[in-house]
Amino acid sequence: MARHPRSRLLCVLAVLALLAGLLAAIPAPPARAEVEHPRQKWMRDSTAGLFLHWGMFTSPRHLDCATWEKDVTGGGWSPDYWVDEARKLGASYIVLATFHSRLGYARPWPSAIPGSCSTKRDLLGELVKAGQAKGVRVLLYMTDDPQWHNETGTETLDSAAYSAYKGEQVDLTTRPGFGEYSYDLFFEVMDRYPDLAGFWIDNDNEYWESHHLYEQIRQKRPSWLLSNNNEDTPIMDTVSNEQKVGMTPAYDYPQAAWTPMPRLVEADYKLPTTGDWWYDGSDHSVDFRLSTGRYITNAGSSMKSLMAETPMVNGKFPPSQEKFNDFMAGWVPPIKSSLQGLEGGGYMYGGMQPGFWNDGAHGVVTVDRGGAKTQYVHVVTRPRTDHVRLRDDNYRVTRVTDLRTGKAMHFTQSGGYLSILDVTAWDDYDTVFKVDTAGQGLYYSGVKASASASRTGFPAADLTDGDFSNYWDSNAQLPVSMTFDLGARRPATTLAVNQREWSPTYARTSFGRPEDSARIKDYRVRASDDGRAWRQVRSGAMASARGVRLIDLGLQYTRYLKLEVLNLWGGPQAPAFLNQLKVDEVKVGYGYQRSFGRPLPLEAEAHGNVLSHGARRTLCTACSGNLHVVGGELTYRDVNAPSDGDYRLQADTTSAKATPLRVTVNGGEPTTLTVPAGSADAPDSTALAVHLKAGANTVKLSGPGIDRISVSPVPTDLPRTTMTVEPYGVQWVGTGRQTLKVKATLRLDTDDQLDGVELAPKVPDGWTLDGASVKADSLRLGQTITGTWTVTSPDPVAATKIPVNATYRTLGRPQTTTRNLDVRPRPADRTFMREAEDSANAPGSTGLTGCGPCSGGEKVRNIGGDPTAAVTFPNVTTDRAGQHTLYIDYTVNGTRSYQVSVNGGPPATVTVTDSGNSTPRTTSLPVTLQSGANTIKIYNDAEAAPDLDRISLD
Repeated sequence: MARHPRSRLLCVLAVLALLAGLLAAIPAPPARAEVEHPRQKWMRDSTAGLFLHWGMFTSPRHLDCATWEKDVTGGGWSPDYWVDEARKLGASYIVLATFHSRLGYARPWPSAIPGSCSTKRDLLGELVKAGQAKGVRVLLYMTDDPQWHNETGTETLDSAAYSAYKGEQVDLTTRPGFGEYSYDLFFEVMDRYPDLAGFWIDNDNEYWESHHLYEQIRQKRPSWLLSNNNEDTPIMDTVSNEQKVGMTPAYDYPQAAWTPMPRLVEADYKLPTTGDWWYDGSDHSVDFRLSTGRYITNAGSSMKSLMAETPMVNGKFPPSQEKFNDFMAGWVPPIKSSLQGLEGGGYMYGGMQPGFWNDGAHGVVTVDRGGAKTQYVHVVTRPRTDHVRLRDDNYRVTRVTDLRTGKAMHFTQSGGYLSILDVTAWDDYDTVFKVDTAGQGLYYSGVKASASASRTGFPAADLTDGDFSNYWDSNAQLPVSMTFDLGARRPATTLAVNQREWSPTYARTSFGRPEDSARIKDYRVRASDDGRAWRQVRSGAMASARGVRLIDLGLQYTRYLKLEVLNLWGGPQAPAFLNQLKVDEVKVGYGYQRSFGRPLPLEAEAHGNVLSHGARRTLCTACSGNLHVVGGELTYRDVNAPSDGDYRLQADTTSAKATPLRVTVNGGEPTTLTVPAGSADAPDSTALAVHLKAGANTVKLSGPGIDRISVSPVPTDLPRTTMTVEPYGVQWVGTGRQTLKVKATLRLDTDDQLDGVELAPKVPDGWTLDGASVKADSLRLGQTITGTWTVTSPDPVAATKIPVNATYRTLGRPQTTTRNLDVRPRPADRTFMREAEDSANAPGSTGLTGCGPCSGGEKVRNIGGDPTAAVTFPNVTTDRAGQHTLYIDYTVNGTRSYQVSVNGGPPATVTVTDSGNSTPRTTSLPVTLQSGANTIKIYNDAEAAPDLDRISLD
């Protein structure tokens, strides 16, 4: 948990095939993913678990097992305390991590197997018994890794004692020896504690795999769960996602998940927002907003919140954690019915669309796995207005109530949205609305699907079979299209697209593995009556977001619809996700649910508005209220603001072509901005900043069709962007005058707008810049701006960071995004030097990770164990043919080897040894190079190699 060792992705099926002849005596069936099994039911019905890292090295650190046990007991340790605290959190299970590499490999039971700390008091047995009495199950954490055996300078693994016990020499500090030792412990635990709920296993050990450990656990304890950290190991029941960060909003943990339903998934995170995974002597704070948000969004994505707390030596939690537990004990019960035993809505179990809603609102939906007639809308971030508006996915809503208060809420439905109105009481962390429905309708059945490309075994027919266990795969081909045959010419209004939830929603590096979204970005929709002549009815960008995505088509009469996918969000830095489109289901809608209650505020067709200069109300099926105003001028006479100030005005407009939108407030100077081409009968949104006075204001609009407007305070957060600069990584150059080509790209990642965008490097004094800044009037969702320049240094060149700046406005506010190009002169004794993370290299399936002491602050890890896990350095240049010394800067823990091949020649083996894997070291070998460009490949097909910082030549 607190360590991040390299996890070996070894296929259990392949291991069984290789070892079947040697291990035929073990009657174990082949491993396969048991995605759903009756033994999992109790965890599927749960909302959360409590993860406890606690052991001999809990502060104050003990180096003697007996002294630690004495202080545990003398301090008043009680298993009931842990069980009661878990219940406060709404947790159904506890994972106990004492046999942990950073906690002294402590075993909280009187073990008959020597080798590491073991207590005389049966703490594990007491905890299991206490949990049984109160309905809380216990899983035992087991680690695969001996690398921290002497972290404190004191040896915690007793190889001599274990060797005497086994009657053979076994070195517990090696992976095979530790694997054998821990293998024996698994069986001891299974024999002693039949009421344990299972094992939570931190990565794999080769000894376990080669000896069919998991298969034997299945046979011996078929009701136990097996959980695995950060890997989707087929035989395991759960996949646990550890400590994911970087998403927007910060609490939406599922954005980093990469395992689709119905796989049983945990979100494993710390409640203390700083410090180690275990108690380090400090009372670290708990962020209530972050922690409750994770709790709710995980539940709304069918993920279990495995919350890590840090018990002290006596088992008690520090005050900040106890305070949070006490809060949860009162906060969860009133909304328990919306969390426990339910599934995430908007996915395979049905339900309305989760994610970002109106006016800054964000939340999730929970539904019963047997059907989505009753749904719970969890508003985790409240809107800046008094109503919530979300896509209803064609569920007909009959009643809405506030779950905490029981109050019946006003609501309205039209244009594909449910709006819950007049909300005056907001919970600080999660306002929950119970939404009763008459079920889902207005989608065709029997639609036939075809595609321009498919991977064998994943046909286009799976797009419309109603079964989320089947999906279509585009076979890495883009652009690609999906065609839907309605059987006859019929009305069509919507495409509801559920993409495979197998990738995070944003680019990230997790445990050294590059990840990115494999979701649709730019798309087009065409319609045809005969399958030959096609007309475009919609185009745009789809947000990289989880859950069902809905495309409004206007009202089309057609037999065929074709969804053309032009590109995906993922970039080349994450090759495993690049162009890998997978889609679970696509439904074709032929209408929208409609209620006749209170209308949504600020509808264009409202009778209090003034229509002039030919403006008229006309039918618009996809619009709010099913009407919009086209032509002439539309004037709102009563747009209210609570106080003088700037506000965000959103206009939902209809227009088949790019059209100027003219907005005038209180008779002042008009503001004009361009609404991009969309649809004449399906609205899109455009926002601008306006100044309003307290009370009633007059707002006049003209240009495109107007569906409605909304007014809210200007948001404090900014639209999310992605900016890349190439070359990436420190650029090591000679000492004379140097010239470098620079390329930069800015992308808008949210459904918002940037105006007045300008992109350019800013060179320091003495440098020159060739090339002008690039500009764009505006950027919308998914759009990019790219520029290339040449920068030239003075002579001599000095270490310099060249900022590349993107400036823009959002709602009138100026903003700047900056990325630096880092240039440094090479050491005098090097003729070539390049970082492993440099964008010029081909990284294969390896990944980046931070490394403070490393050159450039990063290194490449996950090298080796697979032919694709290699780093290839092209264009390694020298002006002298012949023998050179190649220097390799690396980090390693233990003994590992590289294979080094030059220009495709036979590899040389380089073996290195060190401890800790955090301090860069240098090794060297002779290589023969040709004059000019050379290619150097660093790899190890057979096993894990050291991490790589950079290479250089003499």
